[in-house]
Amino acid sequence: MNDAMRAVHARPSGAAFDAAVPAGGYAWWYVDAVSDDGRDGITIIAFIGSVFSPYYAAARRRAAAALADPLEHCALNVALYGRHRRWTMTERGRGSVHATAATLAIGPSALAWDGATLTIRFDEITAPLPSRVRGCLRLVPTTLLGHDYALDAAGVHRWTPLAPLARAEVELEQPRLRWRGSGYLDMNRGAVSLESAFRRWDWARLQLAGGDAAILYDVERADRSRFGLALRIGAAHGDVQRLAAPPQVRLPTSRWGVPRMTRTDAGHAATCLRSLEDGPFYARALLDTHLFGETARGVHETVSLERFRQRWVQHLLPFRVPRRARAVVALPHG
Repeated sequence: MNDAMRAVHARPSGAAFDAAVPAGGYAWWYVDAVSDDGRDGITIIAFIGSVFSPYYAAARRRAAAALADPLEHCALNVALYGRHRRWTMTERGRGSVHATAATLAIGPSALAWDGATLTIRFDEITAPLPSRVRGCLRLVPTTLLGHDYALDAAGVHRWTPLAPLARAEVELEQPRLRWRGSGYLDMNRGAVSLESAFRRWDWARLQLAGGDAAILYDVERADRSRFGLALRIGAAHGDVQRLAAPPQVRLPTSRWGVPRMTRTDAGHAATCLRSLEDGPFYARALLDTHLFGETARGVHETVSLERFRQRWVQHLLPFRVPRRARAVVALPHG
């Protein structure tokens, strides 16, 4: 299959931070960046209806999912890799959240889109051992897309690769560090919980040697049916091609025993160059592979919703995901 789709510009806000999120549902905006020298990386995820929150999962269990308020379970996850490793994900309620079409504030951190640049200012505390992570990430897309893709048969879980090609500038005050590199932005949204619809997924965003981007998305649904995407996005004009997916290959199982896979051209290997995150139900790594006739390098992620549902995992999560009841909100600025 080779369906060429002309890229369209992103929604008017560029991210639609004020999009309605139904009770029991979710929306998240995912950003990652890797420094040009490969030494450092960052991932930032802004959640409304935090899909990996033990508190939101408990709220859906206690009452009908249709009554669970996503705005009571919001968080900004900031993860640093490389010379400084930090991980933060503090959950906050609706009193600490402010959203407009172009801005989203969660507690003391905020995202702002001005039509050309996404600016994220963050001031978060790590857990379980407290340390401060404060700084700014500016993401300048070189390609903006607006097409979304249904990940489930009913079309209630949707994924939008907003900026598959971007440049990023990261300036940290605590810990002190500054670098530039390649970046990426997407959005996921859904009307019901992830664990009710999916068993697992493997995803990767990669930059091809010639400059284009490639995205791989392989999903196993709750009914064990499978769905996959293999996209190539042109760096010059933003053309999107949905291509036949290369063969699957297994990656090394994570330290927590989570199986991982990806895709690579026949006759080539895929290698996890560096582990970025390794948790009881997810793993993130820097991946080196070969796609569409070119070498490719980027970020790979595996999520096991089967693991996430396990009670022992739910009991571990509050140590990494503290909840703050006190209302705090920092309005975004340029």
